[in-house]
Amino acid sequence: MNMKDAFRFQNKLKALMCEATAILEDRRNIVKVKTTHLRSKVMSDTQDAVVEEAAPSEYAGHANEVAAFLMSLLEEREKLCRAIHTAKNSLDLDMDSEVGLNRQRQDLAEVFRHMSMLRNSEKTIAGGGSGFRFNGEGNQVSYRCDATQVTTIDFDRNKIRGMATALSKKADEISMSLDKCLVNTEVSYETPFDMNDSFEDILSDFIEKSTAA
Repeated sequence: MNMKDAFRFQNKLKALMCEATAILEDRRNIVKVKTTHLRSKVMSDTQDAVVEEAAPSEYAGHANEVAAFLMSLLEEREKLCRAIHTAKNSLDLDMDSEVGLNRQRQDLAEVFRHMSMLRNSEKTIAGGGSGFRFNGEGNQVSYRCDATQVTTIDFDRNKIRGMATALSKKADEISMSLDKCLVNTEVSYETPFDMNDSFEDILSDFIEKSTAA
């Protein structure tokens, strides 16, 4: 399989483990609860009634198999991680580092693009100014007046725009290289089941094989 499919299967294994773990985390799947209504203590000629709580899933009673299933999935994840690591080491670029760096390039390019969109401006703010003056009685009082606000960019727009362009170009080039790595890099790993199989089919098949063994 190529690296793209390897990552997809890695996510598949993780999702399967989450579902299987949820089964064991539900106490009702791993214990049997039986309640006896002691009716004979109230009426000697009446039989006691036994009520067993219904399990929430079809996998109740298979806790051992589900636990073994989880262990097998973990083992597969370990094998796949090692295979992916080996495949990455054969590449000319460090995929993990470049993915993080490319995200940073894209973020910075967006910041610079936003800066380059700013323009010098001037506007009048009605009642936006204030001051103090003496009134006819000689007392100092405040007053309001209009204000003119001038905004001037404090950077070289051309340089910032150039940085944004350079970063975007570099990010696009690295993205293309990463995409090629995902498609063209082989990962030495064989899947134990089809990637499109459902959780129910995979676990049921595992339990069936475990029982047969």
